[in-house]
Amino acid sequence: MSEINVVVGLSGGVDSSLSAYLLKKQGYNVSGISMAIYNRDIPNLIPSGNACYGPEEKQDIKEIGRLGEKLGIKTYILDCAEDYKRLILSYFKEEYKAGRTPNPCIKCNELMKFGLLLKKAQEEDIPFDYFATGHYARVERDEATGRFLLKRAKDTKKDQSYFLYRLKQEQLSKVIFPLGNYTKEEVRQMAREAGLEMADKADSQDFYSGDYNDLLEFPPKKGLIMHINGKVLGEHQGYWNFTIGQRKGLGIAYPTPLFVLDLDAHRNIVWVGGEEDTHQNTCFVTDLNWIAFDKAPTEPFSCEAKHRSVTPPAKVTVYPETDGEIKVVYEQPQKSFTAGQSLVLYRGDVVLGGGLICKKALTHL
Repeated sequence: MSEINVVVGLSGGVDSSLSAYLLKKQGYNVSGISMAIYNRDIPNLIPSGNACYGPEEKQDIKEIGRLGEKLGIKTYILDCAEDYKRLILSYFKEEYKAGRTPNPCIKCNELMKFGLLLKKAQEEDIPFDYFATGHYARVERDEATGRFLLKRAKDTKKDQSYFLYRLKQEQLSKVIFPLGNYTKEEVRQMAREAGLEMADKADSQDFYSGDYNDLLEFPPKKGLIMHINGKVLGEHQGYWNFTIGQRKGLGIAYPTPLFVLDLDAHRNIVWVGGEEDTHQNTCFVTDLNWIAFDKAPTEPFSCEAKHRSVTPPAKVTVYPETDGEIKVVYEQPQKSFTAGQSLVLYRGDVVLGGGLICKKALTHL
């Protein structure tokens, strides 16, 4: 039996389950932990599909228990519901209230999965030297600098490094990503061969599958939908019901397609315009976390950037600002920079760092 203890963050899905299986096969002393995050005092939530948050959590917990029995490992379910409500749901609501678009998965990774969950595990005297998850990413130590580098996964279509860019050196130094060098299909095939019941279970698509208003609980608030030329085109029942770049479901008629350009929370205005108005080549980024550098850069540099998880990295020049922000200038105009979303910087497969997109200079308004 190995003397190295690895605790695996289990979700009930194929990725974390196979991660536990592979680590045990490699000889590690493996156990599993999972967060119970569903808070039953939030009314009107109904099972709504494969998601991280919702009443269906109890089914995932049952599957985690069965996995533990099959693999012969101890599994622990840690109650994190109040913490999740305080750290993630409150952030989710406040961002929408401010007219920004949050990314709860990134915040959850930083504060919950790689933070509070491990703290609770320590408090419960669950032994571990390393923490493993089923994320598609890689971690390597740079021998020249001594820093731990976050890198993209082999399967670029499933790569999840974008969602992990806020991890600190201490967190990266103790993490294992067993799936970083596998494709999704390879993972499913290995899970089938291992006889894991969740081998063909659908992936979680979002942190909540239902209507976000279930969680926001904001009362309707009538406001205006305005074209950037100043013309009032219609009304809405709350700016939080819209997202930057949205085209369908605006509830207004116009000769040409319209897209949401900005959300003015202060005046309760949804600004729209043509597709040509959605494209820009510059955005500003704040609240930065640098992984590859030991201190924030002070000189301009070239790299690649992603301003949403599904877009491929694009060439940019980064200009550090005196206030700690950065200005990111793309070689080619990009569609719909969204305040509150993350922009992540890459150099090849290596994540340099990233931060949150500001409203500053986002639209022509």
